[in-house]
Amino acid sequence: MRTLDIIEYVVAHPTGVVAQEISQALSIPVSSLSYLLGTLVDRQYLVRAGRLYQPGSGLDRLRLAPQGLPLVERVRPLVRTLRMRLDETSSFFVQRDWQIEAIITETAEHTLRYSIAVGALTPMHCLAAGKAILATLSEDELAAYFAGTLRAQFSANTIIDESQLREELARAREQGFAVTRNEYTPGICGIGRVLRDAGQVVGSLAVAIPVVRCDANVEASAGETLKTIAESFSA
Repeated sequence: MRTLDIIEYVVAHPTGVVAQEISQALSIPVSSLSYLLGTLVDRQYLVRAGRLYQPGSGLDRLRLAPQGLPLVERVRPLVRTLRMRLDETSSFFVQRDWQIEAIITETAEHTLRYSIAVGALTPMHCLAAGKAILATLSEDELAAYFAGTLRAQFSANTIIDESQLREELARAREQGFAVTRNEYTPGICGIGRVLRDAGQVVGSLAVAIPVVRCDANVEASAGETLKTIAESFSA
């Protein structure tokens, strides 16, 4: 399984990754990783260019569809990396009308944790993943959103007022990620950032953190981690 994890991680970063990054992202000791990488290079599943490892020609022989892996398979290792780096529940969402659907989720190993079911549909205004997508919409699209949705009040903290929500979206644009705190599930803080492919928004990555562990430093660190992972995908 470790070999598959390595392949998935490198495929998700086609511009190349160094061994140290793979080791940290997948929690594989460098000593074990060196042997696995060498084997994958020998079999042409990976190619080494200097310090960088990239997908090799051997993967083409295994590919069933010439257009490559589906989006969900390309994003899956990113979600796994996000969960491993932060040790918090991590998910990938896509937009469905004015809702978002959880396509991939990896649950944290903490005793106190939050999980969301794959396939679950949630209104965009109350999750960080949804706000992150809303923050990328044009003014015409936002106007259509506000005119066409009834924003439910899930908790006392849920922001449903248009002017307040617009302020939240402006803040998300400025800092690069959206935040929710006790807005959908009491006791949970969400941090989300959009994921782009060839410049187009294809969904959003998000982490769900119990508020007892989510202070300003954790929030900022999660935002930076999301930025690093999202930018590596769209590079």
